[in-house]
Amino acid sequence: MSEGLIHLYLGDGKGKTTAAVGLAIRAAGRKRKVVFAQFLKGRKTGEVAPLKGLGVRVIRSEKNRGFYCYMKEEERVDFRAEQLRLFEEIREAVFGADPVDLLVLDEAVDVLDMNMIDDAVLQSFIMQKPEALEVVLTGRAAPDWLMERADYITEMKKVKHPFDKGVAARESIEY
Repeated sequence: MSEGLIHLYLGDGKGKTTAAVGLAIRAAGRKRKVVFAQFLKGRKTGEVAPLKGLGVRVIRSEKNRGFYCYMKEEERVDFRAEQLRLFEEIREAVFGADPVDLLVLDEAVDVLDMNMIDDAVLQSFIMQKPEALEVVLTGRAAPDWLMERADYITEMKKVKHPFDKGVAARESIEY
């Protein structure tokens, strides 16, 4: 790939991470170097082991801290520090000696929205990325600058979801 493009998978619907995993699998299957980074997620999810098995580098927290909205202020401070640490690890992977072909930033848009990573920091990262690096970002709603910069924008819209009837997230389907 000579010119890396920017993909946004957005919306309130299910499937953003699933679409990003699919693209990561496709790229790994074509012998591309893939980094799959997950913000906000620490509990075990079904996509991590298969991605690693395909040679994808996975960057994520190993601590399940629960949902941000239920955290006390001191927990939020620690959680934010963990997201910043992940971002630094991502930077090192992207700007290191071994070029990356595809970078997935799962939940990066939501990390922005929650002010865990400064908007200007992510914007600078995107503008300075290696030319050939393909980048996928997922989340609910992207800021205007990212919408303008993106080459692909796909919106997942929830029409109906079992969660609305009180059905909790199910292993192997939602995580």
